[in-house]
Amino acid sequence: MHAMSYSRFGPAAEILEKITIPTPTPQPGEVLVELAFSGVNPSDVKSRAGMAPGVMKPAFERIVPHSDGAGTIVSVGEGVDPSRMGTRVWIWNGQWQRAFGTAATHICLPQDLAVALPDSVTFETGASLGIPGLTACHAVFGGGTVAGQTVLVQGGAGTVGLLAVQLAKWGGAKVIATTGTQGAQAARTAGADAVIDYTMPDLGSAILDANDGKFIDRIVEVEFGINVSTDAAVIKPNGIISVYGSAKEMAPELDFRPLLFKAATIDIQLVYLLPKSERNAAIAGLHEALGSGAMPIPVATTFPLAQCAQAHEAVEAGGRSGAVLIDVQA
Repeated sequence: MHAMSYSRFGPAAEILEKITIPTPTPQPGEVLVELAFSGVNPSDVKSRAGMAPGVMKPAFERIVPHSDGAGTIVSVGEGVDPSRMGTRVWIWNGQWQRAFGTAATHICLPQDLAVALPDSVTFETGASLGIPGLTACHAVFGGGTVAGQTVLVQGGAGTVGLLAVQLAKWGGAKVIATTGTQGAQAARTAGADAVIDYTMPDLGSAILDANDGKFIDRIVEVEFGINVSTDAAVIKPNGIISVYGSAKEMAPELDFRPLLFKAATIDIQLVYLLPKSERNAAIAGLHEALGSGAMPIPVATTFPLAQCAQAHEAVEAGGRSGAVLIDVQA
């Protein structure tokens, strides 16, 4: 099989190399998937660059990156129902705490990590469901239904943010999104009822004005460190701030009093660690939304496997209008 890999941290163009290695044989409880596409996420890029605090070298001698992908099961190990052979699947946690991820023509992994892909869903969409799809679905619905509520999506033009806007709207919520100037139209197209420039000097007031002066029921938050004061000001009493990122300020200072007197819940999520019941609920929600046509996932760029470094650079550059994928068979 062919794969892209690295054995040290560094710039993508310097360390990613194409290798040929034996195609693995599935062990008990595992499936072998012939991949069609691999999804490239910011976490994949940060892992390759060695951006985790205190981590000086890769956890394995050689790493094939990427957690997300989609393809077809071509072989199964002992204890796996043989009828899964030929099943179209999407992958989650492909490279989480494992050496070999989805930047390859094949991947062997526990069968639960390969989810049957609905017939109506393309491999390209399937390759975007793992990290961004599950994150968005859990961020929106992790506290239950949002029907009749108002959901604020901070960063509503990002990969997760756009999906969160679509899912919240599909779930019956009024959706307010904050974006930069370039992302405003994308958030509107995704279904946001109101879109606000997050650089406004009094962002909290603008958010409340967009909600007719009422507090927000649920916040989907991409930048907790820089937005926590605004979130505390606009969240309703006993409301939930669902946090999945804080890249611009990883060591925030916050005023506890506004959060205390709202009895706000700060729900920090890491999609890799979702408990099984919550993950299954998110998977079911994604499939239902996809089946109803409520969640189109745009693709910004697709690269061949040998151009994996360029795919990483595209993610690092930011400002994308959709997913960055790798056609691993090209």
